[in-house]
Amino acid sequence: MKDPALKKGSFLSITLLILSGELIFVLPYVLARIFRPTFLEVFSLSNLQLGSLFSVYGTVALLSYVYGGVISDRFQPKNLIASSLFFTALGGLVLAIYPSYFVLQILYGYWGFTTVFLFWGAMIKAARVWGGAKNQGQAFGFLDGGRGLVAASMGSLGVLIFSFFLTNDIESASLIERKDAFRYVILFSSFMVFLNGILVLFFMESNQKSEAKNTFSTLSHVKAVLKIQSVWLIMIIIISAYVGYKVTDIYSLYASEVMLFNHIEAANIGSLQLYLRPLVCVIIALLAGKKNYIYFIIFGFITMLIGSTIFAFGIVQLNMNFVFFFSLIIVATGTYAIRALYFSIMQEGRIPLLMTGTAVGVISVVGYTPDIFASPIIGYFLDKYPGILGHQYVFTILVLFSVLGLLASIKFANLTNNYSKKELCINTKN
Repeated sequence: MKDPALKKGSFLSITLLILSGELIFVLPYVLARIFRPTFLEVFSLSNLQLGSLFSVYGTVALLSYVYGGVISDRFQPKNLIASSLFFTALGGLVLAIYPSYFVLQILYGYWGFTTVFLFWGAMIKAARVWGGAKNQGQAFGFLDGGRGLVAASMGSLGVLIFSFFLTNDIESASLIERKDAFRYVILFSSFMVFLNGILVLFFMESNQKSEAKNTFSTLSHVKAVLKIQSVWLIMIIIISAYVGYKVTDIYSLYASEVMLFNHIEAANIGSLQLYLRPLVCVIIALLAGKKNYIYFIIFGFITMLIGSTIFAFGIVQLNMNFVFFFSLIIVATGTYAIRALYFSIMQEGRIPLLMTGTAVGVISVVGYTPDIFASPIIGYFLDKYPGILGHQYVFTILVLFSVLGLLASIKFANLTNNYSKKELCINTKN
């Protein structure tokens, strides 16, 4: 079923959307993912405390998803995206002064609002419009692949800046020296987020009319979305995949605690694994064609299941660098393949374009709950069971969610096949 409102957008717009889509998460997420051992040290945090910060973020984000999605159906995405980038960048100035844990909780709650309420639904809506009726897989694949490239590039630049401003070797540098060097990483990241907001405001094209403004009330929009069966399956697919994405937060910590890499080497692991994301997403975008994206998601869950099982059994240990890199690549490949496409199947699931923002909001309320529960649980196991055992427990959780996501994906494939058969019968009769 084609939506006449879908038409191909400009290359400049998707480029700015890609930059925005990842830069906005650099401060609350990417820095802690790449520099996790350093981040814990300079802010004097335990794994559980860091997980609790992400939980605060996720709680506020959860409250922002639905109405933020509705907002994106009523206003120009570019204005919402630019505003969210400006507000998020200001939070980086607070992070750079190394505030107390209490202030960090407030800051992460603030970021939960700025990165979701004005941004998330607008980004997905803009990507869907850009992709046109026949290129949803390519649009979302290139979007997430491009976001991955931005994250990896920012990570590499961050590691470079951190290393440059360390006056001594990483092993002999004092805590004060590490904090001073890491402050430059934070400030650079904040500047890039703010600069991108200016570019979006002045150069991203307007791609939405206000025609949907009075079409539905907020409540009727939400009720209509909840009646769509595919919406519930996409929720389960995203929540399962997002647990896998949350586990990527600990790759650098695994390198440090289990493989005994130093802080710079561990940060490089966190940065280098991000380069898998654009590679996988671009390959998926090129292979996916114009339909049946759900089968690539099924492949992703199978791959994620295999890789997480290897880690869960404790096979990856000290002095097994090749096995470590190989297993990491397997898990990351599955995770990023699913992320590249899980919003592209909205078209297969027969979700109307005019309800995109609301649907994204409703789906995200459930799909991104790992922002609330995953990080604290991961932090608890890593603190409670130091070394490889804690990591095994974390990957065991990922095994369970991989199975759940796989089952939901198979169910979605069966549902869309039924849709196609019904439409074929209708067309044949006509």
